[in-house]
Amino acid sequence: MAPTTTEQVLDLVEKAGVFRPRELDSYGIPREYLVRLCRKGLVRRVARGLYTFVDSDVSEHLSLAEASKKIPHGVICLLSALRFYGLTTQAPFEVWVAVDVKARKPRSDGLPLRIVRFSGAALRSGVEDQLIQGVKVRVYSPAKTVADCFKYRNKTGLDVALEALRECWRERRCTMDDLWRYAKICRVSNVMRPYLESLP
Repeated sequence: MAPTTTEQVLDLVEKAGVFRPRELDSYGIPREYLVRLCRKGLVRRVARGLYTFVDSDVSEHLSLAEASKKIPHGVICLLSALRFYGLTTQAPFEVWVAVDVKARKPRSDGLPLRIVRFSGAALRSGVEDQLIQGVKVRVYSPAKTVADCFKYRNKTGLDVALEALRECWRERRCTMDDLWRYAKICRVSNVMRPYLESLP
């Protein structure tokens, strides 16, 4: 027997992890089905235009998956990337996302976002794919994130950059070569030099 439309939608939402109503369009299923399933308590609306399966375990990093669904070309960066890797005591209430300097400003639709403009190699380098709630999320690597924190120290604070560097080094999440490479890409070699040279 072919699955009912309800079963099909539930299956799609469960497999996707975080689901957007427009993803139903390619299956020829009206978006109203998600609203009905939400009313029945079978799916959960986690943000405007974003749904999850009601029985799924919600990760503490769900907001990163939501941001990636809303801004597929963006990369999780700075404080949000540090938090993801456990390299900071900061708990940002916004999701920090890097986008190209020429990209249109994304709509937040209720999800608190902090958009930062990157360009060239600083935008493209050090991007890693992580799986959160079944969603592929692009996040800068620990070493790249440390260099970014030094570059954007006026936004995050020098103390945050120093904490991230110490934790990244202490937990062996990067090599000295990685740190120097991203320091050059982000054009903060001179700023980072004394701190890198003082690492044990």
